[in-house]
Amino acid sequence: MIAAPVRSAWLLLIGGLAGWISAVVLTVEDFKLLMNPAYQPSCNINPIIACGSVMATHQARVFGFPNPIIGVVGFSVAVTIAVLAVSGFAFPRWFWGGLGLGLLLGMVFICWLIFQTLYRIGALCPYCMVVWTFTPIMLAVVIDQLWGNSRGPLRILAEWRWTLVVVFYAIVLLLVFLRFQTYWMSLV
Repeated sequence: MIAAPVRSAWLLLIGGLAGWISAVVLTVEDFKLLMNPAYQPSCNINPIIACGSVMATHQARVFGFPNPIIGVVGFSVAVTIAVLAVSGFAFPRWFWGGLGLGLLLGMVFICWLIFQTLYRIGALCPYCMVVWTFTPIMLAVVIDQLWGNSRGPLRILAEWRWTLVVVFYAIVLLLVFLRFQTYWMSLV
């Protein structure tokens, strides 16, 4: 049985809540857009940051339903686990492994969606970017839970987890800047 340190449990809870809230709001916005094609989502800020144009694509429904529903379900599970972890509940190693696998699959899906939004759709969804921000943090916490006390390569992964999160952020920010640099420069 592995109990999460208080700081790690709170990081999971904050990340899970931020992701869940973003997924719920995006789901509501998506349903409003489905019911009224003329609806302008609250996240349409400018030509680049506009989730309405993202929601209108086939990439927004990879499995036949709106992608944010996956986030509502997945982040609900993460929030439930985090609440229990904050209260000091210890989980079996396999349980942390299941959460880690879910977060890893989420990261793979996020990376695919980042590519799609940057190079196929040409717009950024602010609620999606919240998910892009907090999922790597949550994965880093779970990696430490799983392998923080291990030896060998897994221990190295656990030790370098925050560096990997920062590198992920740097790459995404660089790609976003490069993809939309003409627009960003026009604002200066």
